[in-house]
Order: sequence, then C-alpha cells, then structure tokens
Amino acid sequence: MAEANSALRAAVSGTSDMGADVVVALVMVLGAITVLTVFLTELQEDTSASLAAALADRDALKAEYYARSAVHLARLLIASEPKITAEIKPMLAIVTGGAAPKQIPIWAFVNEALGPFNDELSASAFAGMSGLDISSGKNLGLSGGGHFEVSIVDEDSKINVNVAAKSDPISEQRLAKQLLGQFNQPQYAPMFEGRDGDDQFSDAPTRCGAIIDWADSSATSEALATCDISGVAPTSVGNEDNIYQTLNFDYVRKNAAFDSLEELRLVRGVDDAFWTTFVEPDPDDPKKRNMTVWGKPQINVSTADPMTLLGIICANVDFNATDLCTNPEQAAVFVSSLALVTSMLGFMPITSVKQLTAALKGTGPFGVILQQMGFKPVVGLNEGTLKEQIKFDSKVFSIYAEGVVPGYKKELRLRLHAVVDFSAAQKLGANVPGALGQPPASGSTADAAAAAAQAALTTDPLGTVIYWRIE
Repeated sequence: MAEANSALRAAVSGTSDMGADVVVALVMVLGAITVLTVFLTELQEDTSASLAAALADRDALKAEYYARSAVHLARLLIASEPKITAEIKPMLAIVTGGAAPKQIPIWAFVNEALGPFNDELSASAFAGMSGLDISSGKNLGLSGGGHFEVSIVDEDSKINVNVAAKSDPISEQRLAKQLLGQFNQPQYAPMFEGRDGDDQFSDAPTRCGAIIDWADSSATSEALATCDISGVAPTSVGNEDNIYQTLNFDYVRKNAAFDSLEELRLVRGVDDAFWTTFVEPDPDDPKKRNMTVWGKPQINVSTADPMTLLGIICANVDFNATDLCTNPEQAAVFVSSLALVTSMLGFMPITSVKQLTAALKGTGPFGVILQQMGFKPVVGLNEGTLKEQIKFDSKVFSIYAEGVVPGYKKELRLRLHAVVDFSAAQKLGANVPGALGQPPASGSTADAAAAAAQAALTTDPLGTVIYWRIE
C-alpha cells in the first residue's frame, strides 16, 4: 500500500513539473508572437509610408509636368493670337459695324483650345465643339488618367501698382488717379471713414499714398506721397517709415518694386476688407483681380473689368460734377451695360480713344446704347490724360496651370503660376537670325553670331517669362 501511494505521488509530481514546462513554453511562444507582431506591424507601417511617399513624389512630378505642358501650350496659344485676329477681324468688322477689336482675347477659351492636348474627356469636348476629327492624331493628349486645368489672366487689364517704382511725379500721379478713381466711389466711403485692420484711420488718399511710398525709391526724409490729384493739397514731409515703427511692425517700406501681389499685404492700411474689395475679390478666380504688379502702366480697356474702367474714367473727369462718379445708380447702369455688351461680343466694341470719349459723352453707337439704358454723359472729361492711361491691346499675361493626378482616395493637385511678357516677342514663324535653330546672318563674325543668338533669346515668339512660382 505504501508503495502504491509513493508511486501515485511520484506520478502527480511529474505531471505538475510537465505542466509547468508547458506553461513556460506557451508564455515564451506568445511573447515571441507578440514581439513579431509588433515588429511586422511597424515594418508594414514603414513600408506603407515609404510607398505612399514614393507614390506622392511620383504623382507630384507628373502633376508638375502636366502643369508645365499647359503653361507652354498656353504661351503658344497667346503667340498665335495675331494670326487668329487677322483671320477673324474682317468678319467681326461686318458684324459690329467696323468696331473690330485690335486684339481678340482668345486666351479666354484656353481650356477649350487646348483640349486635344489634355485628357480624353477634354479632347472629346474639343472635337464636339469644333467639329474636327482628331482621332487620327498621335501622341496628342495625356496618358495615365491625369489632366491639366489652365487659366490665362490679362495683367494689362489691371491697375499696375509697380508704376510707382519709376519714382517720377508723372507716373505717381497717373497711378494715384487710377487708384483714387476706384477708392472714391460712394459705396466704399464707409471703409475709408472707419478704422483699418491696424486700428488706424486711413482714408483713401492715405492708403493710396502708402502703396506708392512702398514702391518708390525716394529716401525716407523726402515728401510723402499724398495722392493729391488736384495739386492743391499741402505737401507732407517726414519719415515714410514712422507709421510702421509706431505700429511696431518688424519691417519698413521696401523702396523698390513689388515682387509679388501678396507683398501688398505688408502695406499699411491694406487689411482684409481692402484686399477683398480692391485687390483680389475671389482667390479661386484670379481673373477677378483688380490690381497687378506685372502689367504695363497703361490699362487695356478692351478687356478691363467694368469697375476698373469706371475708376479710370472717374480719375479723368470733373469728379464732383459727374453723376457717373457720385451716383451709385449711374455707376450700376454703366457697369451692367458694359458687362452685358462684353458678355455678348466677348470684347468691348470700342477700339480707340476717340470712340471711348464719344461714348462717354453720349454720342456714337455705344454712347447711344448707354443713353437708352439711362446713362448720363460725363462732364469735364480730360481726353489728354485719359489717352495716356489706356490702350487697346495686352502684352503681359499670367498663366495659372494646375496639374491633376488621380489617386486612391484623393487626387493630387499642383499649380504653377507663370507671368509672360510678349512686349519684345517676334511674330510666330518669323525668321530671326539665330532664333529657334535659324543660322546666323551670312558673313557674320563669331561675335555677331553670339549677339544674334542673344537677341533671338530676348525676342522669343512665346514671350519672356518674368515670374515663375510653384504653388
């Protein structure tokens, strides 16, 4: 009996030892699995992050080159405008009674015109609109599911605040007239009578003068810009930086041209209300901008916003005696009439200063239309100064091109903003020695050939890029 009990106790003890070993083994296995799970999870996250970063870089590069393609195609479209205008102008002259524009704004239809070079949907839309069969074309569009969206903004239709950088009284007075012509509209009076974003009282001439003082190159001890277009206001002398120091800003005036439109936000008095009213009413639609830092001093009234044109006119008339500048109802009639006509024709049917002054005085075809809509002729129009401030064609354009690449959960967008100046551009197809593969002039020396090549670069038919930014 004793032997049996001993054997039983030995068996139970052995079983207990074996169970403890199993538990220890299970714990070790579970611990290893846990460690491996954590390791694999971290490895998977690192791999997924690396893959996502690589895909994002790949898509960003594709989007950038989609946008670059759109920019260069848009430049080609603008360069083609003279030939297109020459073909269409005779027909327009018949329709409008001889008031064909000097320049047809074909850039307004840039997305439609570049459809064959975009994605399949855009190409189909172009084919349906034009009635052309582009199926036989090869390597025209984009592949890979991406596309581009492009918008061209006529910078010469905006008020160019960089005119002040010339630092001569005539240019400053011209800019002051253009700015005050907009600022002095009755509907904007409450903005200039109250405090600005810096809690200062900044009336229209003060903010106008601050914009000019920022860009002009005068020394800080010289007279401040007063934006006085009457010539009778007292001269204000003092340090132009005093107000910036008083407001504890960590910068002073630049005393040089604006590099970008956003730099305007640094000028005293340019708060959010001012910005959305006079500079950029809609950030998503750059065509609605009223100011620029890239255009020419003269404004193209054929493509200018009606409010911009209203400001120019009011800067060159007897302001207080003209209902157009003091009566909001008259201003509304003028703006709505101009918007209606331009929306129907695609351009303003006025092609010279003579026609514009006649219309403002209530004569001529467009003047008669204005009078029928309730417009009262302007009084005291200064045709000489008006002629100095306007023109009827554009040379500087902003191209906003956005490359779009679809992704798994969201699409990637990259936008390029390029400003191109066509002032010195040769006509498309012109043979310039040294340009676009053309040989130098016969008998020219090496220096002459180099000079010809340099001249060709500065007369690129696709214009000169003066601003480039990836946004």
